[in-house]
Amino acid sequence: MGDYRRVADTVAAEIEAGRLRPGDRLPTQRDFARRHGIANSTATRVYRELARRGLTAGEVGRGTFVREPTGADAGPLLTEPARTRVDLELNYPVVPEQAALLGAGLGPLLRPDALAGALRPVGAAGTPAARAAAAALLARGGWHPDPGQVLFAGNGRQAISAAVTALVPPGGRLGVEELTYPVLGAIAARLGITLVPLAMDGDGVIPKAVAQAHRAGPLQAIYVQPTVHNPLSLTMTDGRRAHLAEAVRRIGVPVIEDAVWSFLRDDVPPLAALVPERTLLVDSLSKRLAPGLTLGFAVVPPALAAPVSAALRSGGCTPPRFALEAAILWQADGTVAELARAKRRDAAVRQEIARRHLGDFAVRSDPRSYYCWWELPRPWRTDSFVAAAARHGIGVAPAAAFSAGRGRGRTPDAIRLALASPGTEVLGQALETLAGLARSAPEDLVTD
Repeated sequence: MGDYRRVADTVAAEIEAGRLRPGDRLPTQRDFARRHGIANSTATRVYRELARRGLTAGEVGRGTFVREPTGADAGPLLTEPARTRVDLELNYPVVPEQAALLGAGLGPLLRPDALAGALRPVGAAGTPAARAAAAALLARGGWHPDPGQVLFAGNGRQAISAAVTALVPPGGRLGVEELTYPVLGAIAARLGITLVPLAMDGDGVIPKAVAQAHRAGPLQAIYVQPTVHNPLSLTMTDGRRAHLAEAVRRIGVPVIEDAVWSFLRDDVPPLAALVPERTLLVDSLSKRLAPGLTLGFAVVPPALAAPVSAALRSGGCTPPRFALEAAILWQADGTVAELARAKRRDAAVRQEIARRHLGDFAVRSDPRSYYCWWELPRPWRTDSFVAAAARHGIGVAPAAAFSAGRGRGRTPDAIRLALASPGTEVLGQALETLAGLARSAPEDLVTD
């Protein structure tokens, strides 16, 4: 019987939500069985299952304790390469012509006189040439940011962190889509702020949900991904953007707009085009140009420029001058635009591979995106499927990694597939393997 797994899921959700913390001792198996109205033998299987998932550890003579999520047992933070052979957890978009194009554009920067300047420090405001290049690079859908409003960070995560630091005080509330960028959880924990999940539908975050959350307790800011949302690949319709813009203007809350993947939809203007006075847009070079390039951008309304600049300085988030100078060259010689076009073509090819192998399943995506959201067929549970994929050497990201903090009770049995990292042949083989797994019964159900 599978009842013990449902009980284990309940305990796991308590751990995930923070109601059971590392070091907490669970009741004896006999007491646990009595509290949950289950047999002692079922309680034994629950405790064995929790240990198998790496959530608890038993100590002879002392009992069973919630484990600290460290090292190999840590939950997927989605910030480091997967340890499996095929990485479908993280997206590292690389196209064949990438290195040659980037290398050719660096030539002028390698002259001794130019290199000497590129190795000097620079502040968050960069240089006038860098701000002009960044404004041209970030323009899309008829929107052109003011170069005077551009600030720079060491990478996109630093830009997000500085924006949150500037807008949300310790103890404050940040509204986020109910499925969101996992790094926000770590940022919130470090800053002592609360993430408030905002309900979504097929068009993205629901404007009424923002107003309701604000009435329940004032939001200091909201964080959204209106274009090619990670993990759902959603892009807000024009109507939804207009309604969201109206809502944030009415309640007076600032917006952090994450535009890191927006280069895949250069036809869509950002939310910043509709509410420029309240929207702080962040972006970076890593997805657009190369995974190892660390340069972040923030287009900041004038009223917020001082606190964001201060947050960048105090956090040590100022940009590397060499990357700044390289970006100027790559924008001027067309490398940025050429690589963006190449990656849009590459994403379309990979989405077609995914459609070919996963077309019979409940998969949500965008043909111009680098990832898919897969709601798993029953009786698969996320934990079991992730473990089964790992046994086949394939790393995938569970839905819980993107949940904004309400535990498994609100998180579907789903995974996100990042399509960019493996070669296309390996990608096809991996997706074929996952499709075969999904069509089979989970091993633990077969053996019960």
